[in-house]
Amino acid sequence: MDAPLEITPTVWQLPFPVGHVYVVALPDDGYALVDTGLPGSAPAVLDALAALGGRPDQLRQIVLTHYHLDHMGSAADLADATGARVLAGALEAPYIRGTAPEPTPVLTPAERSLHEGIMAHLAATGTPPPRPAEVDTVLHDGDTLDGWGEPVRVLHVPGHTPGGIALHLPESRLLFPGDLIGTDPDGRRAVLGPINVAREEAVASFRRLAALDDVDTVCVPHGAPLRTGARDILAAATPDTDWR
Repeated sequence: MDAPLEITPTVWQLPFPVGHVYVVALPDDGYALVDTGLPGSAPAVLDALAALGGRPDQLRQIVLTHYHLDHMGSAADLADATGARVLAGALEAPYIRGTAPEPTPVLTPAERSLHEGIMAHLAATGTPPPRPAEVDTVLHDGDTLDGWGEPVRVLHVPGHTPGGIALHLPESRLLFPGDLIGTDPDGRRAVLGPINVAREEAVASFRRLAALDDVDTVCVPHGAPLRTGARDILAAATPDTDWR
């Protein structure tokens, strides 16, 4: 993993080959994570936290956008190591806790090829399955997160998974969209995230996020963050034609 990339004075991207993690500085000298990377990523996340001047016991919250293993994969390990609370969408909690089987995605031909390649890579690198994690707080559309120093709106954005969430920070004009939005390596084009359980719902959720007025920065889990011209890039996106 490369060094943390500063997105704003209080937000950093931890760039992983699969599934970026974001660190947010909280006003009480604590930190929050948005997603946790693949299983086995906890040591790298804690090293990055140390590089930012943080200790494990300063990690207060782990917010999971959804249950896929490149997002919740290290949640249990990080919660055990730090005592942080885990927060996730109410409909995602059973999958994160391991009490319900994950829904099967409905794949287009292009997505099937991508999915097979990803799974082959994970198998070749010996990536273990994620450990179930306890969800301490379930989140619903319209909820707000405590302790972030500014309002953080929880948005229920189903389609990629049944209960995925996005986080919207209107004062910072910043959005954590989960996998609904992906970008190219240069951060000049936005696409619908692939491998969805309900494609039409995912497209509708993408459009809901793209319609937000107060967003200048989009912290995507895959691709480069949108830091310049985000609203124009999202307005130009054509999610209904992606991954055909």
